Amino acid sequence: MNLNEFKWTRQPKSFEIKDGTISVTTLPHTDLWQRTYYHFQNDNAPVYQVKTDEKYFSFIVKTSFEESHHRFDQCGIVMYLDSDNWIKGSVECENDKFQHLGSVVTNNGYSDWATTEIPADVKSMWYRFSRREDDYCIECSDDGEKWKQMRICHMAKGDGEIQFGIYACSPEDSSFTAVFSDMQITECTWKAHDGQQPD
Repeated sequence: MNLNEFKWTRQPKSFEIKDGTISVTTLPHTDLWQRTYYHFQNDNAPVYQVKTDEKYFSFIVKTSFEESHHRFDQCGIVMYLDSDNWIKGSVECENDKFQHLGSVVTNNGYSDWATTEIPADVKSMWYRFSRREDDYCIECSDDGEKWKQMRICHMAKGDGEIQFGIYACSPEDSSFTAVFSDMQITECTWKAHDGQQPD
């Protein structure tokens, strides 16, 4: 991947890009969330993205978060169109027993959050983000080989040019360094459905 084509949406205070690896140090009180349940709007997490109008592709990245230690510390994949329309997938720190592997889909200014608990000692995760026109799939993997589906969703504003990439943030009074590596774009690995035909 050509990282020179990526651009920051809200550049972090501290980051390093070297040999295809990106390190991002988060600032406290940075997050992405819109309205639902909490009734607040947080839209200040640093996002590093590339634009494309390609309708079918997959994006893979490995995340490492050895320093993650405080509730809600997180890093992962993102498709950030604007403050009211975006997707993210990540591991969020919770406590010394478990953390949340999950995804958020935000359409027209309202977020949802789907999660599953994983052990607190997991400190790396692979993600694969796939596009089929205006529908999207997020998968995760422990090793970059065996993938598990996390989410299939539709994006109301996801049918034209999009931008996607990585993000990291610390919603509470915390900071940590997230490391992103092994980034690649491939042909779409999320194949067309082979069951019931469209209406």
